Amino acid sequence: MTRAIKVFLVDDHHLFRAGVRAELGQYVTIVGDAGDVDTAIQQVRALKPDVVLLDVHMPGGGGRTVLQAVHESHPDIRFLALSVSDAAEDVIQLIRAGARGYVTKTIAPEELVDAIARVHQGDAVFSPRLAGFVLDAFAGEVPAGVGSADPQLDQLSTREKEVLRHIARGFTYRETAGRLHISIKTVESHVSAVLRKLQLSNRHELTAWAAGRDLL
Repeated sequence: MTRAIKVFLVDDHHLFRAGVRAELGQYVTIVGDAGDVDTAIQQVRALKPDVVLLDVHMPGGGGRTVLQAVHESHPDIRFLALSVSDAAEDVIQLIRAGARGYVTKTIAPEELVDAIARVHQGDAVFSPRLAGFVLDAFAGEVPAGVGSADPQLDQLSTREKEVLRHIARGFTYRETAGRLHISIKTVESHVSAVLRKLQLSNRHELTAWAAGRDLL
C-alpha cells in the first residue's frame, strides 16, 4: 500500500508544498517538507523518508546539493525529481547525481502517486518526453555482452524476456500478469527495466524491437 510510503517534500515555494500535501496526503505519509537546501538536508537525514520529492532549482545549491549530501550518509533513501524544468541538462544532472526518476510539475496527482510507489520499489520513472534525454546520455554506458549474437537481449533476465514477448504481442499488463502468475505492478516494473536496458521509450518501440528479432 502506498499509504505506508514515507515521503519528504523539498521545494522553495510554500504554496506548492501545501498543494502537494493536500493532494497526496490521503495516499502516502508525508513526514515533512523543507523550502531550503540546508533545512532539507538536516530534516531528510533525521526523518529518513522512503522517497524524497525534490525540486531542481532552489537557492543555496538546488536539489542536486540536497541529493548528494544525503546520499553520503543515507544511500538507501530514494529521490524523485519533481520540477517545472524539462531541460535536458537538468534531467541528466539529477540522474547522474543519483535520482531514481524525474517528472515535471504538470504530472497528475494519481500519476505522481504511482511514480512515488514505483521509485520506492526500485524502479526508474520519467515523464514520457524526458526518458529520451536519459537514454541518449547513458547510451554508451551500458556494458555490452561478450561473445553474444545479441548482446542487448542477453541483458534481460528470463522473466524480463517473458514479459517483453507478452507486451510486444499486444497483451495488456493485466493479461500478462495473469498469464505469468505475477502482479500487475511486477509486470510494470519488468517493462520499465526492459525499456531502460534496451534504451527504448515506449511499448511501440519495444514491439518494433521484438519484431525485428522474430520474438513475436
